[in-house]
Amino acid sequence: MKSILKITIILISVALVFQACKKSSKSKTELLTQSAWKFKSATANGMDASLYLDECQKDNTITFVSSGTGNVDEGASKCDPGDPQTIPFNWNFANNETGLHASIPFFSGTSGDFSIKSLTETQLVVKFPFTPPVGPAVIDIEATFIH
Repeated sequence: MKSILKITIILISVALVFQACKKSSKSKTELLTQSAWKFKSATANGMDASLYLDECQKDNTITFVSSGTGNVDEGASKCDPGDPQTIPFNWNFANNETGLHASIPFFSGTSGDFSIKSLTETQLVVKFPFTPPVGPAVIDIEATFIH
């Protein structure tokens, strides 16, 4: 009886370990398009870089649609009161799904091209070159977005 209990405990433990190690079976498109993304933080060389980004853009939400379209919602604060509340864009993966291209920049001083550092169920981390209005010519910023 004790050996059956031990075997059962071992089998349950092994099953739990395999379940915990199991990667998401969702594709990158599914992960990217499951819900809107909100800005969380930005760093450059390990230092806080969020001050380089316009406050009015940090409250935006970005929604990607699996068809290769999406929209940016301006959030509560708009950079220009005349801006529309939502701005449509097109997107696609690049470089074997390690890059992301959007037809519009998500932040002033950037392009629409990003390197994907990580993409999970709840977090998107991208790296992109940023050209500040003053200072060094280009800064590489790593931005984190969350659901």
